[in-house]
Amino acid sequence: MNNAKINKAMLTWARERSGYALPEFARKLNVTEEKVSEWEAGERDITFVQAMTFANKAHVPFGFLFLSQPPVENLPIPDLRTVDSAELKRPSTELMDLLKNMLECQDWYRDYARNQLLEPISIVGSFRIEDGVAAVVADMRNKLNIPPHPKRGSWDDYYRDLVERIEALGILVMRQSSLGHHSRPFSVDEFRGFAMCDEFAPIIFVNHADAPGARLFTLIHELCHIWIGQTGLSDGDANSHRAEERFCNAVAAELLVPTDEFRARWHIDVDNWQQNLPELEAHFHVSPLALARKALTLALISQGEYGAFIKAQREAFKEREASGSSPGYFKTKKAQISQLFSKAVVSEALNGKLLLRDAAWLLGMKPANVTKFAQELGF
Repeated sequence: MNNAKINKAMLTWARERSGYALPEFARKLNVTEEKVSEWEAGERDITFVQAMTFANKAHVPFGFLFLSQPPVENLPIPDLRTVDSAELKRPSTELMDLLKNMLECQDWYRDYARNQLLEPISIVGSFRIEDGVAAVVADMRNKLNIPPHPKRGSWDDYYRDLVERIEALGILVMRQSSLGHHSRPFSVDEFRGFAMCDEFAPIIFVNHADAPGARLFTLIHELCHIWIGQTGLSDGDANSHRAEERFCNAVAAELLVPTDEFRARWHIDVDNWQQNLPELEAHFHVSPLALARKALTLALISQGEYGAFIKAQREAFKEREASGSSPGYFKTKKAQISQLFSKAVVSEALNGKLLLRDAAWLLGMKPANVTKFAQELGF
């Protein structure tokens, strides 16, 4: 067997970049920890086949293993998360790959929209922070055709309805919890969502690894970023020091739960502030998470109370997820991918204007599944 003349130091970099500890990575390779350790230390030769498998499992290009030093990897969109830049962790491979995929999808849809002679999306960057929360909320309600006190239905129905209304404006809404399969899940601690502004192909991404109730807030938070023309990655921190993040938080809180309506139903004479939630949830039909965020915005609860509540909600969601069932592959795909985007890709593929191979890549599925997915979409 031919040994690969790689830089052995890059093996450790590739494994650590992928977020795997040595024992876990050895299991992925189906080899002993000792062998992986010896490869990384340069004490044992590694064959081309073994090195290619190593790169594949670490989700890095094989050619990277021949570099003299690790490449510098920067986020391709502005980072609006709250911690100081010196303390930010290196972006995960899942986040980097997701952002690259979304940018490529945006490039494709932009070209598609232009070829179809679609009009630019006028709401992108139509407002500024200086215009104020009330003005943006009023314009959002007008454009989305949402009255100040809508009949919301259940919070998950409300979420789906808002996604449909947002897409009707020409904004692509993507929702996933992992990068194609559950072995590469997204971390809520790393990001909650992001917005990518473009006059023809604006994209909102909501991290569905988050608790369901939190997704609704993230959706509107990122929509606000589109409204003010601010591309960026968000972590949804309620204590953000960034002006644009505080503004988008305030807009989301006001759109989902109007202040006057909320204050009229908030009781201060209770033993525990959470006793307010059942009545508020029954009225607003948004999640307890959105209600807690509104209470924090209005200084009705402290940052500590809010943080403890969010942590408990996340842990409860993880337990439910572990015992839950999947709705099926094609229904899941339909829920994850923007309807505007998926229908455009499938239509071009069925009309012979786009190779099935390329359509499958854009949709994150095998070529054989594109026609089946088309049936799920109603083609």
